[in-house]
Amino acid sequence: MKSKTMTLLLTGAVLTAALTACGASGGNAADTATSIDSTDTADSRTDKSASSGGQTYKIGIVQYVDDASLNQIVTAIQTELDQKSEELGVSFDYKNYTYNGQADATTMNQIAADLIASDVDLIIPVATPVAMVMQNATAENARDDGSLIPVVFSAVSDPVGAGLVASMDAPGSNITGTSDALNTEAVFDLMLAADPDLQTVGLLYDKSQDSSTAAIAAAKAYCEEKGISVIEKTGTNNGEISLAADALLASGADAVFTPTDNNVMTAELAIYEKFIDAKVPHYGGADSFALNGAFMGYGVNYVELGAATADMAVDILANGKDPASMGVQTMDNGIATVNTETAEAIGLDYRMFADKCSSLVEIQTAEEFH
Repeated sequence: MKSKTMTLLLTGAVLTAALTACGASGGNAADTATSIDSTDTADSRTDKSASSGGQTYKIGIVQYVDDASLNQIVTAIQTELDQKSEELGVSFDYKNYTYNGQADATTMNQIAADLIASDVDLIIPVATPVAMVMQNATAENARDDGSLIPVVFSAVSDPVGAGLVASMDAPGSNITGTSDALNTEAVFDLMLAADPDLQTVGLLYDKSQDSSTAAIAAAKAYCEEKGISVIEKTGTNNGEISLAADALLASGADAVFTPTDNNVMTAELAIYEKFIDAKVPHYGGADSFALNGAFMGYGVNYVELGAATADMAVDILANGKDPASMGVQTMDNGIATVNTETAEAIGLDYRMFADKCSSLVEIQTAEEFH
């Protein structure tokens, strides 16, 4: 793998089971979701110990869906928690409480109920939809002492717009976290740098995703100012997204933009060749889009984002920090990741990107980061 100005950090060991707690036995989603031992409740919080002699904190990690970026974040969170455990002489038990919501509201609500019944000490939801579920569930289920389980979200693009926090600096209540907010204007600046004659842009996204709302509004405003026509197509599952991609190409889109939309991300491996065949570049709001075949992904380093999320969780549990007053952390979102195979196939020169972003990373098509 090549990199012009930085080396892309890659991680392995991703989650592969649908709605399965790490280390738990198989089974259907509902059975697995309720398999966690819920007998360790409030009384146990005052009598926690580990073999090392330190305290043990139970942490629930719940990712929205199985895609390369979210898998990468979860691995980074777990790695950082292990490192902090050694440094502080305490234990963070996440292996028994790590789940994948598989983009299903019923499943995510069941997971929330199980984590609350298990009296975990903190929940880390990864991506906006699952963060909203976990926040609502914890707010409605105070512990015996009246406190709420802290929530530290990761990869929430617009925490204020989603109603998760009161403000980025002072979240309020029991929640804070890290944001992968996207600089949409910067993505479109790169589009125009690659194709100064750009006339029509297709917007491909899931309209039910709160994470897409602000970025799509910014994209429309940018195009209106530049006199670029916009075509919108949406979908909520792989089949609908594939049909939406076909419709955009049939409508004559010169380039296609997708924000940090996890449902489109999960469909990328099934649709990227459509764009290559039409020689239309697909620009996405995360490096995993490029990994899975899109021309370019733009945004943050998700390994750093995951580590920062874990650090915030540790500050709350081990150092007594109050999530209500811990500002939401944002990361450098100026990293452009280009799929060199796709760039060659569509005949698009991207060398000018190096001077227009904080880092330019070159990558080849794969299913997961390794």
